[in-house]
Order: sequence, then structure tokens, then C-alpha cells
Amino acid sequence: MKKFKKILASPITTIAAFVLAAGLLLFSSIGGARAALTYFSDDYAANIQLQEIGVTLVENGAPAEGELLKGLLAEGEQFKPGVSYKEQLNVYNSGVINEYVRVSIHKYWLDENGEKIRTLSPDLIKLNLVNLGSDWLLDSEASTEERTVLYYNKLLNSQNETPLFADRLTIDGSVADHVSETKKTDGRYTTITTVYEYDGARFCIEARVDAVQEHNAKDAVWSAWGRRVTIDENGVLSLD
Repeated sequence: MKKFKKILASPITTIAAFVLAAGLLLFSSIGGARAALTYFSDDYAANIQLQEIGVTLVENGAPAEGELLKGLLAEGEQFKPGVSYKEQLNVYNSGVINEYVRVSIHKYWLDENGEKIRTLSPDLIKLNLVNLGSDWLLDSEASTEERTVLYYNKLLNSQNETPLFADRLTIDGSVADHVSETKKTDGRYTTITTVYEYDGARFCIEARVDAVQEHNAKDAVWSAWGRRVTIDENGVLSLD
């Protein structure tokens, strides 16, 4: 595996980790639709440092170093709504101590001016979640239509990886159904203009991973993330 970048934080908590995103530019015309993939997220964010805690987002078996969805398309391939693409995500403990891990996923749409598009639902961006219940816990209290919060329910030992929490990405084909029409009559002629709501839009996915140390983990989770949890004698975490 390639060299991992470490996210470092205080011995009590790790606050921000990787902030990754990718955008899809969709262009439409009355005769059809064309799609091109573009990327707009650079680095990761990190908080104050000690060398012990480190977490890395892993994408399709390799550390996601600054760009998510980088290898989504083959060279020359065009992105197509409705098609399922491989997007396997999990977490690697790049620190030197054992950790409990949380992942926050944000999905939304932006227009060409960088403003959120409220008429396009984040649900149209379908990141297929896997291993829920057995390995990953969905925090329904913290999740919204735009944000999904997951907890790995076991202690993640140093230099080990979690099972996958996602495996496929699809943009719902019904995005093409979001259209509006205007009619203009001039004498004997009527002009009908069709506008696709996704015209000039880009979809965005951010995956943030952070961790707290094993020691006094229950209090650390509450301090860092404001979440009450139970950790049993086997180190298995459950949400209260």
C-alpha cells in the first residue's frame, strides 16, 4: 500500500480528518445530454498534533490522497447517470494506538456559481452503504438527507483497516426527469424551450473520517462528537 498521510490530533480526540469531494458537471441540450467528470477538492484538514492518532480514508484499496473518485472512470469513458460505478471506501488506522472511528458523508448539488441547488435532492446521489449493523452503525439521530454519520462498532487496531462502508456510486437516472418547459408564441410560430434542472450542476460528496483513542473512549466520544455510546467488555461500541 502506498504511503499513508496521517491526520494528527490531541491525545483526547481527533477533530477534523480528510475532507474529500468530487463534482460532476452535467450539460444538457434539447437534443440530448452530455456529461463530464471534474474534481474540485484538494487536501485534507487537520487539527493540532501529537503523533499517536492517525486515520486515513481508503478508496478502492489505496489511500485517498486529496481527491475522491479519481479512478472512477477509465480513460476516455464518459460518466452516465443510472450506471453503478465501483467506489469502495473504508478506513485505515495509520496511528500508533488503537482507535474508535467515525465517518461523516455529505452529499449535495452545486450550481456553476458554487451555490447549493435545493431543487435537486441529495438522494439522487446514491452511495451504496454496506456492512451496516455487522460492522458499521448508522447514527440516525445525527444523519439528515444531506449528511450520513457512521460509527465503526469495533476497536480499530493500529495499522489495521475496517471492512468497507460503501462499495458503489450511482447518480439516479431520474435526474434527467427534472425538467421545465416554457412556450413563447410569435404570430404563427410557437417556441418551446426545455430546461434541465441539472444543467451546469455538479454533484458533491465529502467523506470525513476521525477517531478517538481507546483509553477512556466512552468519555472521549462524548467530548469529541457529543454522542453517548456504550462500550462492552469486548470493546464493541453501541449507540445509546
